Amino acid sequence: MEEYSDETHAQTSEDSSKHNKPGNGGLPKLSMLPLVALIFYEVSGGPFGIEDSVRAGGPLLALLGFIIFPFIWSVPEALITAELATAFPENGGYVLWISAAFGPFWGFQEGVWKWFSGVMDNALYPVLFLDYLKHSFPVFAKGWTRISTLLGITFSLTYLNYRGLTIVGFAAIGLAIFSLLPFAVMGVLSIPHLRPRQWLIFDLRKTDWRGYFNSLFWNLNYWDKASTLAGEVESPSKTFPKALMLAVILVVCSYLIPLLAGTGAVDLSTSDWSDGYFAEVAMLIGGAWLKWWIQAAAAMSNMGLFEAEMSGDAFQLLGMSEMGMLPEIFSHRSKHGTPTFSIICSATGVIVLSWMSFQEILEFLNFLYCIGMLLEFAAFVWLRIKHPDLQRPYKVPLNTFWVTVLCIPPSVLLIIVMCLAAFKTLIVSSTVVIVGFLLYPCIGYMKARECLKFVKSDKEVIVPTSEGHEQTDEDAIGLLTDLSYKPKEKDILINFQGNVGK
Repeated sequence: MEEYSDETHAQTSEDSSKHNKPGNGGLPKLSMLPLVALIFYEVSGGPFGIEDSVRAGGPLLALLGFIIFPFIWSVPEALITAELATAFPENGGYVLWISAAFGPFWGFQEGVWKWFSGVMDNALYPVLFLDYLKHSFPVFAKGWTRISTLLGITFSLTYLNYRGLTIVGFAAIGLAIFSLLPFAVMGVLSIPHLRPRQWLIFDLRKTDWRGYFNSLFWNLNYWDKASTLAGEVESPSKTFPKALMLAVILVVCSYLIPLLAGTGAVDLSTSDWSDGYFAEVAMLIGGAWLKWWIQAAAAMSNMGLFEAEMSGDAFQLLGMSEMGMLPEIFSHRSKHGTPTFSIICSATGVIVLSWMSFQEILEFLNFLYCIGMLLEFAAFVWLRIKHPDLQRPYKVPLNTFWVTVLCIPPSVLLIIVMCLAAFKTLIVSSTVVIVGFLLYPCIGYMKARECLKFVKSDKEVIVPTSEGHEQTDEDAIGLLTDLSYKPKEKDILINFQGNVGK
């Protein structure tokens, strides 16, 4: 019998994804650096927006948060994303993982929750940009000037996203360099003025725990977002794990250096630390030129954040369409290889939500994201238990027991964030959940009645195993896409109905 190793699977799947990927028109795929830049922008984009953590918890808790939380949250999420994104290197990402573990109903719900969360997240960036700008130009604080500017920014950046993922990826590299450079300069200029004792200031009686955890969580999440465009990545089994680890390092450094400089070199009034305050810190440390540079960097960073988030949201809808979960129109690509209708839907959601305040949007998206991530952790552990022989080109180097332990601290964090949510957040999130539950049978009805055209999703799916053990349980995973490689003798074929055979 022919030996079928992890390396063989990785090479086969990657070669086929390069040459046989449907619909991309043979356009170039994302390489390492553009992917690192996109992950960086999907997660962070720089220290813009972390000011609220200082106001909520003081310098000590803010610094400790961005030192400790990456180990509790960012590293586990990045590791899980690396394993599952390389096991299922297709557009749609976590929707496919959940479908594989728990069936298409829960995969669809995951898609609804994470898409709404992503659109809410994307609505923050034009708002955050104008919050920085209003410190120098008060006219952008409110009124028609603010509204028209928000619309102009959204339309312009949406068009850039339409022009192609490769363009977005390479643009993200330049934007990241430009956005982070002034903070590196600020860090150097702050050294003679540092007073380390200021880093130790905190007052538990004045700590706003809800604002603190929401700020930390938002600035350190979305590591799984890049998985939604895994089908557009060159050699995903090799590229994804390295890109995720490099992005973790870049994100943590981009937070700690400005926080150490800002809280250690200027006189503190924690109430002043709100969105856009780093521009004022730069003014105190380096002068007007550094303030203007950071405001320009904020503009560029928000462009990168917007582009990365919209790419993830749009390719998630494309992946769901290719699975047969959404009408075929969501998978239609432009001549640039981008999903046109999916981009339009995501941009519409951004416009609808952009009138809300920064803190409102932040808490809404965090709650929905928490629900989705709890389901992802459960799927990760369940796939390890139920399908231990699933080919994993990258595998977290822990057995099933220890990966379960790995998921406990971030799961506890998710529950804490959800418990701290306001009543209004519970109402909004519950509404989104109900919408998802109602949409699933409605789409099933339209599909059965052929009211709309859907991609056929009843083709056989290959789930390669490393040991050739036949899987015969009737609850076999309902994978919805062809994983784009030829079956070997030991591979397991599973179709949409759950029938299993060799």
